[in-house]
Amino acid sequence: MTAGELRRYADMIVHACAGVEAGDVLLVQPNLAQRELAAAVADAAYRAGCRYVDVVYEDARVEAARVLHAADLGARAPWQLARRRALARSDVAYVRVAGEFEQDAIAGLPRDRMAESARRNPFTAGLGRAERETRLRGTICAWPTAEWATRVFPGLPEERAQRKLARDLLSFCRLGPKDPAGHSGWTEHLATLRRRAAALTKLELKEVHIRDRGTDLRLAVAPCSWWRGGGEQDFWGRWNAKNVPTEECFVSPDASATEGTFQCSRPRSLGGRIIEGLRGEFRGGRLVRLDANREADRDWIARYLGSIPNADRLGEVALVDSSSRIGRTGRVYYNALIDENAAAHIAFGSGFAKTRTVPIGRKRYGVNRSRVHIDVMIGTDDLEAVGVRQNGRTVPLVRDGAWQIG
Repeated sequence: MTAGELRRYADMIVHACAGVEAGDVLLVQPNLAQRELAAAVADAAYRAGCRYVDVVYEDARVEAARVLHAADLGARAPWQLARRRALARSDVAYVRVAGEFEQDAIAGLPRDRMAESARRNPFTAGLGRAERETRLRGTICAWPTAEWATRVFPGLPEERAQRKLARDLLSFCRLGPKDPAGHSGWTEHLATLRRRAAALTKLELKEVHIRDRGTDLRLAVAPCSWWRGGGEQDFWGRWNAKNVPTEECFVSPDASATEGTFQCSRPRSLGGRIIEGLRGEFRGGRLVRLDANREADRDWIARYLGSIPNADRLGEVALVDSSSRIGRTGRVYYNALIDENAAAHIAFGSGFAKTRTVPIGRKRYGVNRSRVHIDVMIGTDDLEAVGVRQNGRTVPLVRDGAWQIG
């Protein structure tokens, strides 16, 4: 990005996504190839009056060593746990950065060890209550690393590939040359998604039926469900957008009642692998059949999901139509943050307490509980999504790939 683009992008992340205010403490979590964005976010945060910015770099090779050799995959340093508890404070926000770097380090790790690491992740366990109570304020954004950019644009030199990917990211965030000044285009886009999510909630659906190429899924929706999209208010009433970019309206279905078949419309990058042609079937809420183009990939993900409690149930269904700027590029980005906002998707594993209008404790109201959340894309421009209301009447939600409401 140019200096001006980078400053504008960082300002949007700090102000319109993480909701940083004067006196806050900000935690930034990039990898080693994302230092440029980390520095720009720190600069933007300090200009906004942030009290302190803590940058903690993630290292794929160090993580690979831990997964391979650690005697206790659930162990963490005391200061890590203290930092994670602090994320639930009113004056703390976070920014996580996505974008491949040294993925070869984790590509060959044993699936059983990776699953065990995910299952025993104290970060997930320690923040569950804070997440349910909306006490976590922050966002996940992206940065065009050379490794990632050359995967999206094979054959181009690194610098040209990074520039093309940077331009795409700016466009997805409504920061392109034809978008409004500052980040007003982004905030207007979020407002549109919130209005659509409110319209979906008002329909009081009891079921969503999705049909597409190879997909015929019926997902039950609990009576107290609340569709989300376009960001949310935290416990203290401040707005933040969890995913940057975003195009989705989503809800957690009743995890015990999913029926039918699905076929992924895009590859999924997971554990250093690119899994293509993922497809399967649900009965009574459980995944009972799974396949992929490569038998080795099918076996890898089947055993991974099978080794984590409730990872074979669905925690999310998200609708995205063909107006998505990401989907309109026609490109695959090999990154869940981007690809899930190109097309409608479902997610194996944990659901979202924030998609219910009642507090979730021991009674889950159909929201799945698991230690993983794995999005897979099932939508194309032919997507048909029909809602069934509590009174039995049907209403078109998406037809021929286009929203019919909001």
